Amino acid sequence: MKEIEDALLAGEIDVGVHSMKDLPARLPAGLVVGAVPARAAAHDVLIGAPGLRELPPGARVGTASVRRRAQLLARRPDLAVTPLRGNVDTRLRRWREGAIDALVLAAAGLERLGIAEPAAHALAPEEFLPPVGQGALALECRADAAPTRALLAAVEDRAAATAVAAERAFLLAIGGDCNTPLAAHATVADGRVTLRALVIDQDGRRWLEEAGSAPAADAEALGRALAEGLLVAGAREILGG
Repeated sequence: MKEIEDALLAGEIDVGVHSMKDLPARLPAGLVVGAVPARAAAHDVLIGAPGLRELPPGARVGTASVRRRAQLLARRPDLAVTPLRGNVDTRLRRWREGAIDALVLAAAGLERLGIAEPAAHALAPEEFLPPVGQGALALECRADAAPTRALLAAVEDRAAATAVAAERAFLLAIGGDCNTPLAAHATVADGRVTLRALVIDQDGRRWLEEAGSAPAADAEALGRALAEGLLVAGAREILGG
C-alpha cells in the first residue's frame, strides 16, 4: 500500500486500487478515496463445517485475524484458534492437508479469485460481524486531481460509499486499525443507513456492541456516535488506550 501511495504522491500513477478493509483510518496528506465501486459480499465464510455450532469440540480453526479470533472464542471458547497466514490458495491448501479442521475467509476474496469452494458456508453479519470495509474497494487518488476525481465519480456506487463512510467514521473515532479486535458493518436501504459495531477483547471474553440508524446523509455522524457510545461503555479499556 505504501508503494502505491508513494507513486500517487509522486505523480507516477493517477489511481491506486486497494481493498477497503486494508486502508488506514487516516490517509496521507494529499490523498483521498476518489470512489467506492459497487461492493461485493461483506460477510465471512466458514470452510470445514456448516456453521460455528457444528464444529467439533476443540476444533482447530485457522485465521490470522484478531477480529476473527476474538469472535470465534466469544462464541466457542473451546476452539483452538490457530494462526494461519499466506494467500487464499495457501490457506486452503493447509486446510485440505489437514493442518487445521476449519478456516475462516472473506467471501469477497473467494469471489474475486473465482474460487467456488463447496465447503464454504456463509457467516451472516448478524452472527459474525465483518471488519470495516470488507468487500469494498477503495480507488485512491490525489486530492487536487480534479480531472481524475471527475472520472472516478462515474464508477462510484452511492450505497456502497455511504455504508463505507459510516464504517470508516466509526473506525476513525474509536481509534482502531486493521490489527484491532473491532468490527463494523453498515447497510443502506430506503434512504437510511444502519450500522452495527463492536469492540471485543482478543480472547472474546468482553464484548461491547452498539447499533443505530440515521438518514444516509448522516452516515459519518452515525459512525462517530456509535464510537462515542462504545468509548463511554469502556471500549478504550478493551482496546488498551
